[in-house]
Amino acid sequence: MYEQAIEGAKEHFGRVLQEQLERIERMKVDEEWIDYSRLKPIIIGVCGGDGIGPYISQQAQRVLEFVLRPEVESGKVVFRTIEGLTIENRAKHKKAVPDGVMDEIKKCHVILKGPTTTPRKGDPWPNIESANVAIRRALDLFANVRPIRVPELGIDWIFFRENSEGAYILGSQGLHVTDDLAVDFVVSTSQGSDRIIRLAFDYARRNGIHRVTVVTKANVVKATDGKFLDIARAIASEHPEIRWDDWYVDIMTAKLLSPKRRTEFRVVVLPNLYGDILTDEAAEFQGGVGTAGSANIGKRYAMFEAIHGSAPRMVQEGRTEYADPSSIIRAGAMMLDHLGYTDRAHKLEKALAAVTKERKAISYDVKPHRDEPTPMKTSQVADAVIEKMRRLMAHT
Repeated sequence: MYEQAIEGAKEHFGRVLQEQLERIERMKVDEEWIDYSRLKPIIIGVCGGDGIGPYISQQAQRVLEFVLRPEVESGKVVFRTIEGLTIENRAKHKKAVPDGVMDEIKKCHVILKGPTTTPRKGDPWPNIESANVAIRRALDLFANVRPIRVPELGIDWIFFRENSEGAYILGSQGLHVTDDLAVDFVVSTSQGSDRIIRLAFDYARRNGIHRVTVVTKANVVKATDGKFLDIARAIASEHPEIRWDDWYVDIMTAKLLSPKRRTEFRVVVLPNLYGDILTDEAAEFQGGVGTAGSANIGKRYAMFEAIHGSAPRMVQEGRTEYADPSSIIRAGAMMLDHLGYTDRAHKLEKALAAVTKERKAISYDVKPHRDEPTPMKTSQVADAVIEKMRRLMAHT
């Protein structure tokens, strides 16, 4: 009765397995990390994306150009605008990232990226893959690094989310075996798990942090999560100076809310899907996903972005000029640190924190009440950050 459906599914699954085995062979080729100090110029590509993306990206670029003015003037750093990552253009080409756009991205060393729309059922767009997932895969950006710091709550977390496997890598390659049965795939490889877990332990060692927490659901998802946990256990044995523990994702989600327990966590490493969920939860302590930046790191390329979406409602309501650029400015600070401009990265974090503290927190999803202050425009936030940076850099 189901023979034809099963044979079709087997053929599809065979292609999926072949692609993943070929990817493993590519990962086995050891590649050296890029040395930015030896590059001239360092090319920073700016992709605006969709919705509010172009507006906040433009202001983040203004901030970075001010911070890196000496390098820009000397030709050490070049900013390059990359067009064509809009949902309209991606839908036109029926690709997550059109070939010409990907070619331009690959000509850059690092990317500052605004949010992009991922179509879902009911949207007027074709069912194309997430642009983020496609870029991460194409550039092998295997580590998604998201810091969350709220000193007054004792929170100082940094999450290392595996970025190229898990439930997302084949998100567009699931299949409907029959009208009643749909199957998606979760992928875990020894090489992919090893490099993200090793990066987290190396970060802890370099920064004198004596605890690493591994998050899985290995008690239920035994093959893929079990592999991740087994490899974590092996790498932890190489670092006797670091205490490690493992938590199941459901309990970890709850414990981040516990005032007593949450202050104990420092470095957290976890598979793709769990990392996406937990870092959004963690960002709420810092003021929401609109305040958090994200780094996508590979050995050859790196991409820095806001972690929130494209906010189409703000565009529809004509409120793009009030879009909060804090998240992508913070991503810009992470970019500075990655490029080796650590002191200026810390100053930018400090400037952004000062501006954030001075601003009155209101929701941009509702109209302000009469007794609430008018929200700052996107450009005004960037202006304020630049002015703070001007003062901080003057005292260097």
